[in-house]
Amino acid sequence: MSKTKQVAILGLGIFGSTLAETLEDYGVEVLAVDIDPACVERIADNVTRAVVADVTDKDQLLELGVADFDTAVVSISKHFEESVLCTMILKEAGIKNVIVKARTKRKKMILEKVGADKVINVEKDMAYKVAKSLLRRSIVDLVELDSEYSIVEIKVMPDWVGKSLKMLNIRSAYGMNIIGITCVDAKQMNMDFTADYVVKDGDHFVVAAKTKKIEEWDYLTRD
Repeated sequence: MSKTKQVAILGLGIFGSTLAETLEDYGVEVLAVDIDPACVERIADNVTRAVVADVTDKDQLLELGVADFDTAVVSISKHFEESVLCTMILKEAGIKNVIVKARTKRKKMILEKVGADKVINVEKDMAYKVAKSLLRRSIVDLVELDSEYSIVEIKVMPDWVGKSLKMLNIRSAYGMNIIGITCVDAKQMNMDFTADYVVKDGDHFVVAAKTKKIEEWDYLTRD
């Protein structure tokens, strides 16, 4: 039986608490820590363990067993020096994957120098994702599998209608592997199709592809 993934969340603002509750919903063992009792109380019933503690106090964190966790996320909003100190403590404790929230490039550089494995800018990253969603023309939905590949639902192009999959040769032409078709005249996705399937107006394809490649293709399509 595989070991349950463990994640410690240090700082329980909106980002930290939402992350903690979401991970818990997906079966992750979550340790949620904040110096503010109100923040801890708010999340206590929704995570494995919620504790009031000073995230810049090495002894307190070690007593909580943070060194046993796979990943730690530092989500301190107001005081950057606390993020730096907490990051240093976590790396010294031997945590392999320490993710830290920061807002500027300068802070990102400092956090990386003291050992942060990944630094995220929540506002910037979200703005980037929203911008990409607004640019989409044919992509209906996109789920990233890793840093390179995604499963994507796309609307078929008008000039594909009436042609067979064999004739279109989507994989060779666009680098997309079709794994399912949502037919215009059916409510369920069809995964039992052949190369002779003739594309209908209103069909959607579910494809596996390189994220960058399919987004570049999508931006070049026309309404």
